[in-house]
Amino acid sequence: MADKEVLLLDGETMRRTLRRLAHEIIEKNSDLSNVILVGILRRGASLAGILSEEIGNIEGVAVPVEFLDITFYRDDLERKTEVSNFPSAGADIFSRDISDRDVIIVDDVIFTGRTVRAAIDAVMSRGRPRRIQLAVLIDRGHRELPIRPDYVGKNVPTSLEEKITVRCEEYDGEQNVVLSKK
Repeated sequence: MADKEVLLLDGETMRRTLRRLAHEIIEKNSDLSNVILVGILRRGASLAGILSEEIGNIEGVAVPVEFLDITFYRDDLERKTEVSNFPSAGADIFSRDISDRDVIIVDDVIFTGRTVRAAIDAVMSRGRPRRIQLAVLIDRGHRELPIRPDYVGKNVPTSLEEKITVRCEEYDGEQNVVLSKK
């Protein structure tokens, strides 16, 4: 960890938090066979995999995980940008049909809500789910859009000068959540 970072969740606490989120997902979704977890690349996808594993450990049900690249759906990119500049843009993002399924979008941190808006657009472009829910590990506030997660691991009120970083084992070699100054 860098000198100015404050540890919010260590690896074990992060795992316990994801286990609790898995229990909440189970409680709110009586038919887990209809649920698909959709992890926003990169760290949301990693967290979706952990949630699926936890649900499997608790209920013995394999909840499928799909990965979502929202690059092409973001509203903060210049409109002049060519689709061909994004290798995954326009590619099939789901190997399963999502029509009439309960889709749970998974992300690491919710801040303004713009990433989630892009994810919803991406999901809707691939089919019409029965419903869409949102699970996030960290909610730091400062929403610009009227988006509220259904499942929140930890609320961390922050200033605009602060940054939250979620580290996942497969990308960062460690698993934790830290707060730092920008």
